Amino acid sequence: MRASTTLIAAALLAGLGGTAGAESFSGSGYSALDLLSPCQNADNDARWGEAAETECEQYLMGFADALREVGQAGEGSSICPPPQNTPDELRWSFMRWVHGDYTERKAMPAADAVLASMKANFPCP
Repeated sequence: MRASTTLIAAALLAGLGGTAGAESFSGSGYSALDLLSPCQNADNDARWGEAAETECEQYLMGFADALREVGQAGEGSSICPPPQNTPDELRWSFMRWVHGDYTERKAMPAADAVLASMKANFPCP
């Protein structure tokens, strides 16, 4: 199972090593705005909030896990996700990052926005 996870993660993140920033994940059609909706609604919707938070944090944690799996996050890389309260930290940092330049960033592919947010908010020491 671990080998198949590694292969899937490598396929998803191919090109990040030498061309970070030049490679785009635009093929899915899922934008930063699409991901921002459940991330924000997690705190604003009494009925749907818990499900929204789960949707947002699972996307972000899956992305962070895939980066770790292919060596693009963690010790020895440029991105070091926080070791404690990781899902919530990723969610809040993503929301703040998108709102930092909302007009431009909301239209980005979600994966590109998450990667840029993680690079900006969680650089390795």
